Amino acid sequence: MINDMRSSVNSHVGDNELWVLVDGVMSHYDEIFRLKGIGAKSDVFHLLLGMWKTPAERCFMWLGGFCSSELLNILGNQLEPLKDQQLMGICNPQQSSQQAEDALSQGVEALQQSLVDTLSSNFLGHTGSGNVADYMEQMAIAMGKLATLENFLIR
Repeated sequence: MINDMRSSVNSHVGDNELWVLVDGVMSHYDEIFRLKGIGAKSDVFHLLLGMWKTPAERCFMWLGGFCSSELLNILGNQLEPLKDQQLMGICNPQQSSQQAEDALSQGVEALQQSLVDTLSSNFLGHTGSGNVADYMEQMAIAMGKLATLENFLIR
């Protein structure tokens, strides 16, 4: 797809033909995100680990996928030279993606820290006796926070 876009830009095809290619790429990634949503609903931890990917692919992993702002950066570099309007068409979504990624990263980090705090606080109970009721309560709270993390990732 990238090669098709690059050759189209280099051969100076019309904007309508470029839009067809861009729409094809966008529908491809819409399908990827739809499938990731299904996967996240069935096993969010499998998405987080990403062990099925090659080391090079894992460099671009971000919350069980890829960093779309980096993809736009790579795309922009591969399609040069671009007109100012075309460059802005890539830079604006890249900046928006980066802001959304930063917000999601901070949210996930806060949820993970909250989960760690829940599990580590008073792990053996107030008396140090390892009360099963206290343990079960902490695990219920932790499971609730994991569900929140899962919903956050699905969003």
